[in-house]
Amino acid sequence: MSEQQEERTPDRTAVELFAGGGGLAMAVGRAGFRPLLFSEVASRACQTLEANGAKERGPEEWIPEPGGTVPLVSGDVRTLDMNYLCGKVDVLAGGPPCQPFSLGGIAKGDEDKRNMFPEMFRAVREIQPKAVICENVVGLRRKSFEPYFQYILRELSFPYRKRNPDDTWQEHDALLRSYEAGLEAGRVSDPSGGHELYDVVATTVNAADYGVPQIRNRVIIVAFRRDLGVDIEAFKQSVKRTHSYAALVRSMREGDYWQRHQVEKHVHDRVMSDLPRQDTLDGEEASLLPWRTFRDALAGLNGEPPLPKVPWEHLDREERYLGRVSNHIGWPGARIYKGHTPNELDRPAKTVKAGVHGVPGGESVMLTDDRVPDRSIPGGWRYRHRYMTVRETARVMTFPDTWVLEGPRGEQMRQLGNAVPVMLGEFFAKAVANALDSARSTR
Repeated sequence: MSEQQEERTPDRTAVELFAGGGGLAMAVGRAGFRPLLFSEVASRACQTLEANGAKERGPEEWIPEPGGTVPLVSGDVRTLDMNYLCGKVDVLAGGPPCQPFSLGGIAKGDEDKRNMFPEMFRAVREIQPKAVICENVVGLRRKSFEPYFQYILRELSFPYRKRNPDDTWQEHDALLRSYEAGLEAGRVSDPSGGHELYDVVATTVNAADYGVPQIRNRVIIVAFRRDLGVDIEAFKQSVKRTHSYAALVRSMREGDYWQRHQVEKHVHDRVMSDLPRQDTLDGEEASLLPWRTFRDALAGLNGEPPLPKVPWEHLDREERYLGRVSNHIGWPGARIYKGHTPNELDRPAKTVKAGVHGVPGGESVMLTDDRVPDRSIPGGWRYRHRYMTVRETARVMTFPDTWVLEGPRGEQMRQLGNAVPVMLGEFFAKAVANALDSARSTR
């Protein structure tokens, strides 16, 4: 995949399950891990992966050479045999389907057949990776799911203590607890020498706290094989947040933000009038980097050129390749009403969800800088709104403009809503790479 060639080193390798539209796969590749395999069940997402350089593998197992095409296995991961990769993988990454735990879903949790965590544990047993990176929705940390969440962490810690198909998860959890207590007390031994045990770190994150121009609360689970001797406390320190809202407010008040973004006075004054007082914000937070905003994303975070404005007469579903980028298409019908408020340019965007353009909450509607007279509004002006384009949404997810998204608009938005923001995934993947390098250098 072209986006994964940037920092790839031949001696680091990865496997991506539940690859979706490629966000976490791209992030792991940018952190220097060469992908050996992608697995994904959704047909449109598979088309996206192929459009960006992956190749359908078929029944024959093969491992790509450095710089070679990444094999893609489309279909149910439960039928995928990964034993041929045993001992060849540094990082196993993936975001198991989150619907069982999502606040927006029916929240059946572990009883939902879409729960794919057991497949992650099977992959660990078959591949024996040095590290695991797993992303999921923050609903997994809800009070009602907390016991099962802790069970997931224990399963990942002891993946070779397989669950009996006839046991409930509570019965299996009791066995894992007993085994864990026995290890700690020295009553039982680990004949594998740590090769079959993992040290697990679960971090609840807001993507905005890591430089992503989006409020997106998630859980990142990272595990390291115990025999490697990774410094877990040092890793925890390395994944602390780097950005804050307080720093964004400071940047606006001191003018740095507005030096980057030349806006009309009425826009500046409206934003500044809505800011909280600086003395109400945590001073330590202000010492971090500023949150990045939707406006930052549209202007370009990583050297991309600014996305051109979509003319109001172009809200007609027609592709015009504005600014020579694809999927920057105006869409009609955006509405604002109670409970369906728009994204604001000078805040991080709302969470991108795996729905089409009109999901409840206004997540894909944006308020622009353009205004028209309206005597019914205090001040006499009304700011105009429209749907975000797919490309604007991709920027909020920190996907590069060169990344091709396949399928109709709804499918493209679904892939983005299900993805891991590339910048967030890259931050954690690089921290994993550094932790593995440090462990290797001290052995």
